[in-house]
Amino acid sequence: MRTCLGCATIDEQHALLRVVRDADGVLAVDRDRRMTGRGGYLHARPQCWERFAARKGMVRSLRMAVDRPARAALVAQLRGAAGSEG
Repeated sequence: MRTCLGCATIDEQHALLRVVRDADGVLAVDRDRRMTGRGGYLHARPQCWERFAARKGMVRSLRMAVDRPARAALVAQLRGAAGSEG
């Protein structure tokens, strides 16, 4: 069970997308759940992405503060991936 970084609801791990931060603090989507680094989870719903992007400050599961531009870049990456799937 994992908590969504957007809506803060608890769900099964397989129902969520994994987000990781690398050593430089850059956020990326881990589709295969194999990347190293601190991870957090988001539902595959644009509403959760937007809520995550609107927040500021510390992200406990990533053990770092994530600024809004970094959050917006992650949301853009998620939107791009969602657009290429459909």
